[in-house]
Amino acid sequence: MHPGTLFLIPAPLGEAELADIIPVNVQQRITCLKYFIVEHPKSARHFLKRIEGMRPLQEIEMQVLDEHTRSNELDRLLQPLLAGNDIGLLSEAGCPTVADPGANLVRIAHQKNVPIVPLVGPSSILLALMASGLNGQSFRFHGYLPIKNELRLKTIIQLEEESARANQTQIFIETPYRNQKLLEILIQNCNDETDLCIASNLTLKDEYIATKKIKEWRSYLPEINKKPAVFLLRR
Repeated sequence: MHPGTLFLIPAPLGEAELADIIPVNVQQRITCLKYFIVEHPKSARHFLKRIEGMRPLQEIEMQVLDEHTRSNELDRLLQPLLAGNDIGLLSEAGCPTVADPGANLVRIAHQKNVPIVPLVGPSSILLALMASGLNGQSFRFHGYLPIKNELRLKTIIQLEEESARANQTQIFIETPYRNQKLLEILIQNCNDETDLCIASNLTLKDEYIATKKIKEWRSYLPEINKKPAVFLLRR
């Protein structure tokens, strides 16, 4: 039996108009799916309910893949695929497997010769880089910085040094409720001439994107507490 196809489905970054960020043909592709692998079923159901023509949610089968999923459980998640059914791997926000669970699942799917189809949708990381005005030819995404203050500060200094050495944009994120504190640490410890872009609530009505030198940020800090944000740094 031929396996089904694993569709990688981006999700909105917030409560934006769906038609503005998820192409119609992608939405139509999603309506054909019955099986989904999701991070949080509640938010996945909320997203799917917004798609016109989606089958009733009680007919949809969802399996969970999150940070607690063990590697030995991934084969089980792929069973509907191996039985010939298409599956949608649905991100919590943005693109699957990018700062998001699922890369190991996709890797195993490749090993089992499962067709992989990435669908078009929003990526906060790429949107932020596009709008930053910083180096888009050479960049590195670091995910979340360390939580412990001493290690976090050491990492920030290393990122600044690496950016200067390689002429490379350094990109990182933080849990929304710690964004303001991270911003304050950056302003207090980075070089005056370092460029910092803050991209918050991307694709939403209160989207905020600004790139300034650290010395300029010190006169005004935006309120980004509890707002999803991407930070981009270039020395």
